[in-house]
Amino acid sequence: MLSPRAFGLAGWSGAGKTTLLEALIAEYARRGIVVNAIKHSHHDIPLEPPHKDSARLRAAGAGEVAVVSPYRYAIVHELRAESEPSLAEILARLAPAELTLVESYKHAKCPKLEVWRAAVGQPMLWPDDGSIVAIASDDAVATTLPRFGLTEIAALADFILLHAAPC
Repeated sequence: MLSPRAFGLAGWSGAGKTTLLEALIAEYARRGIVVNAIKHSHHDIPLEPPHKDSARLRAAGAGEVAVVSPYRYAIVHELRAESEPSLAEILARLAPAELTLVESYKHAKCPKLEVWRAAVGQPMLWPDDGSIVAIASDDAVATTLPRFGLTEIAALADFILLHAAPC
């Protein structure tokens, strides 16, 4: 099976990755392009209050619980003593799409866009990460990499489509 094409957004907390990702997804939807998204978090993800049925089933020991409605479904997998799955494992579980946008997998080896704002007060990632192929920032950035403003959504969407690759 061919690996799905993916492209990452990397940067420090507060730089605007999710806001940019949201705008990119809306742009691709406007173009009729099917896009998946993966968001990594270092925090626990509370999905429902502990007294709700699906939380009770997970607490009872279920490995996975599927919650299904006429509007959407979600499958929650409890890791318990398992390791966090790799990006490749998560990509393999997603439904087919023309592109998967990946947020906050800083160490992934797929092509990435660094989202950077000087006001966040953190150094840029690109000098030490060869997977970063472009920068999105409204601040002056000394780099030879392609640079986009944070509101250049159409141009960024075009660039990402050209540079997305299997991870």
